[in-house]
This record gives sequence, C-alpha cells and structure tokens, in this order.
Amino acid sequence: MDTKQTAGSKPISGWILFLLAAACGLIVANLYYSQTLVGPISAATGLTSEASGFIVTLTQIGYVLGLLFIVPLSDIVENRRLVAIFLIVAFCALATASFAASAPLFLAASLFIGLGSVVAQILVPYATYLAPGPHQGRVVGNVMSGLLLGIMFARPVASFIAGLWKWQAVFALSAAAIALLTILLYRVLPERKPEPALSYGKLIVSLGSLLKQTPILRRRAAYQACLFGAFSLFWTVVPLYLADEFGLTQQGIAWFALAGVGGAIAAPIAGRLADKGWTRFLTGLALSVAALSFVLAYLVPGHSTASLILLVFAAILLDMAVSGNLVLGQRAVYSLGNEAKGRLNGLFMAIFFIGGAAGSSLGGWSYAHGGWNFTSLIGIIVPVLALVYFFTEKRTSITVGSRKHEQFISKL
Repeated sequence: MDTKQTAGSKPISGWILFLLAAACGLIVANLYYSQTLVGPISAATGLTSEASGFIVTLTQIGYVLGLLFIVPLSDIVENRRLVAIFLIVAFCALATASFAASAPLFLAASLFIGLGSVVAQILVPYATYLAPGPHQGRVVGNVMSGLLLGIMFARPVASFIAGLWKWQAVFALSAAAIALLTILLYRVLPERKPEPALSYGKLIVSLGSLLKQTPILRRRAAYQACLFGAFSLFWTVVPLYLADEFGLTQQGIAWFALAGVGGAIAAPIAGRLADKGWTRFLTGLALSVAALSFVLAYLVPGHSTASLILLVFAAILLDMAVSGNLVLGQRAVYSLGNEAKGRLNGLFMAIFFIGGAAGSSLGGWSYAHGGWNFTSLIGIIVPVLALVYFFTEKRTSITVGSRKHEQFISKL
C-alpha cells in the first residue's frame, strides 16, 4: 500500500497523462539520438566502423543496469525524488557527450546517458498507480505512445539537427530539455511514497525469485527481447546502408527515419485491444509482421526509388510490431500485482534491452562482414525464433502460473 497514492483511487487527469507521455518520450529519446549519428560521431572520436556499434550498445547496457538496480527502487523510495535524482544524472551525461572529443569519454557518457534515462521506466508504472484497473491498458498504451514517439522521432530529429549544426548540438539541446523537465516533473507530479517491505539488498535478491516464479514475465520478456534485438539491428545498420548504397545525406536519413514514426500508432491500439482480451492473437501477429518486415528488406532490389519506398514500408511494419508488442507485454506484466510493479517492470525491460544491445552489436558485425543481405537474414531469423517459442505457449499453464505468482508476490 502507498502512503500518498492508492493505485486506481481516482481517474488520472488528461494533463498528467499528457505530461507523463511527453516526459517518457523526451527521456527515452536520449537512447537513440546516436543511432543515426554513428558515422559522424565515430569520425570525430576516432572509432573504427566495426567498433561504432558500441556507441549504441553501451547506452543500452547503461539502461539495462538502471533497469536492474535503479527501477526496483521505485518499490521502496518516493518516486518523484527518485525521478529527479536520475534525471540530473542524465543531464550531466548529456552535457559531457556534447563536448566529448575522445572515444573513451564519449562512450563513458553514453553509458551514463543510458543509466539516467531509465527514469522513463519509473514513470510508466507510476502512471498505472494513478489509473483505475479496468483502464490500465489504455493508460499504458497512451503513455507508451509518448515513449515510442520519442524513440522514433529521436533518429530523424538528431539527423536534422546534425545537418543544420553539428552532432554535438543534439546532446547539448537534449541536456537543456532534461534540465527543464526535471524541474517541471518535481513540481507537478503527485507524491508517491511506498511503504518499504524489503531492504534494498533483499529487493535486488528478490529479482531472481520473481523471474523464476513468473512465467508470464519470462515469456513476454523473451518475445520483446527478440523483437527489440531485430529493431536495434535494423536501425543500427540502415543509416549506414542508406549512406553507402543510396547516397543519402544526414538530411535524407532523417526523412527516412521520420517515416518510421508511423509505427507508433500501434501502441494505443494494442492497449485498447488488450483490454478486450486480444493479447494472444496480437502477439502472434506482431511477431509475424516483424519477420515479414525483414523479408521485405531482404528483397529490396537495387537502388531505385521503388526500392527505397519498399524499405520505408519495412521500417514502418517493424516499428508497428515492436511498439504494439511492447504495450501488450507491459500490460500483462503490470497486471501481476502492485507490490512489485517496479521490480517486474525492471526485469521485463532489462531482459528485452539485453536483446536490443545484442542486436546493435550484431548489426555492426553483420554489416561489416556480410552486407545488407546478411543482416536482413539475421533479422528474419530472430522474430521467427520468437514465433516458434510463442506456439509453445499454453493458455492453461500461463493462467496457473499467474495465479501462483499472485500468491507468491503477496508474500514479498
């Protein structure tokens, strides 16, 4: 039980919902600015093309560390103060990245950008505490729409700004935005102070038990890890492919990335349909669509305008699959109980971001050694493996597992 805010005690206001969605978008965008800037950042800091994937990978590793060791704190620490502290960490890291001239300094800043940006995954479950139970799918879908728009707008915005000024301006402007956001959130958000049932050490130790005792968490995290790995693979490599094979400048890459924003429309739709019991069907659809998007990418013929349009369509399909399945997964995980919502969300996000970090690293390697076709083949295989695992899911086993988890979580 929270001392300041009871979950679902009253409907969440439209203003607070909008603020949370916008905040999540601005914060999580920090993880993706570097994806379309890998080329200029590598040139400026002296990284080789094969090592350039570490720019994105280290940011995601920082995010995973935050998910495992910071997000669980939201179950025992006042959430608004926790948010402010780690937004300050993100601000300092972004400011450092904006003037970093060497690879070690920039990579260190990238790690802490990921660590501080984990605040987005404190705010998403925070929103569900303010929402009535029957509408949590809608609330998660709306907040995740903001987060996903941040992910998808980050790439084109970064390219546009880098084209107008330099890549350093992207991180400087983001640092200023995060500073203003920190002040606004601290002043506007309602206080939410949990009653700690565990010490921090026991809280972290309990993560293993939660993962072991929660089949829904394991499955949803595995599905999303595969999809996010494919997503990171695609968006790490496609800017290089567009520059090498189509001759696109940073501005052209920005317009391409902007087209992918259309995929965010799947998030609120998935949330509403999940409230109506469509989760299983939509999961299978998302995994199938992700595989299809890479089939289209593999079949891109030559360097014509038609080829580029086909590649844009593949990007939109992939983004729709990833964003829709993310909302389905988070809704399922959040329904397991309020007592450990922060830890459950941290585990879920950490597992699938490990998939994302692996995808980023694999993308740099596969493109360097086998080109676009080899990368696309890997992109097909990953969601197909998730689809095979999906077909082993049994409704009865998941239902029984969720009941066991409810009994288990009530003891924590």
